[in-house]
Amino acid sequence: MKAARLSVRERCRWRRSRTRLRSAVKAERGRALFERKGRSVALTPDGEALLGYGRQMLRTNEEAISLFRAPPLEGRVRFGAPDDFGTRFLPNILARFATTHRQVEVNVVLAPSVELLRQLDRDAIDLTLVATDARTNCATPGKIVYSEPLVWVGVKGGSAKNVDTIPLALSGQGCPWRAAALSALDSAKRSYRIAYTCENCQGQLAALLADLAVAPLPVSLLAPGYEKLGRTQGLPNIGHYQIRLCKSPTIGFAGKAFADHVSNSFAEIGHS
Repeated sequence: MKAARLSVRERCRWRRSRTRLRSAVKAERGRALFERKGRSVALTPDGEALLGYGRQMLRTNEEAISLFRAPPLEGRVRFGAPDDFGTRFLPNILARFATTHRQVEVNVVLAPSVELLRQLDRDAIDLTLVATDARTNCATPGKIVYSEPLVWVGVKGGSAKNVDTIPLALSGQGCPWRAAALSALDSAKRSYRIAYTCENCQGQLAALLADLAVAPLPVSLLAPGYEKLGRTQGLPNIGHYQIRLCKSPTIGFAGKAFADHVSNSFAEIGHS
């Protein structure tokens, strides 16, 4: 009961702090946080900025409380993720988990999704992230924690996109990015040839930089120096891919705690 009263007290403090902060912003700078649109009220740009800080304050508050509320966990977590997630998603997940569970050892396995599912079936890992698309979603266990559009990408100002038989730089067999792209091209009856294959997206990006091919990639990888391609170049819409979190039936307490941090980390990405 004491922990429950503390949670209510903390939330009341947050509400009071939020009210004081909102009043202070408006009084000091004369900047409104809300604007009326007909019968509804919407956030102004300043309000949206403040909302981001508010969410961050709530997350920090919950993590601080959970640090002292839960008994310290020890042990080991065996976590799998596709190669391309290593630098894109793992730093935030690992940092978040280490904040509240410093005594837990985390072993990370980076491999293609199909291999990670095999390891999960063999109980070689406790939980894993896997990439799926519309074709494989029903056959893949676990819950969707993130979804992102796939787009055609080429080097900015390049000529590979203008070839009649479009050259492709693809990920390896079994990757949903590859399967979704080829399915879209086949449905659109667009002529193509597979010029380069690499399990890691860095190999695809290298072929793009050399202006030797175009590639289907998550929109978040569209960096300066590259351009999004599409209907103008005769390339069809690819759709979305999903990231699923799959857990072993024998997963322990440390693994379950890690899974919660993984889900929360992707929820933050979705709200950013």
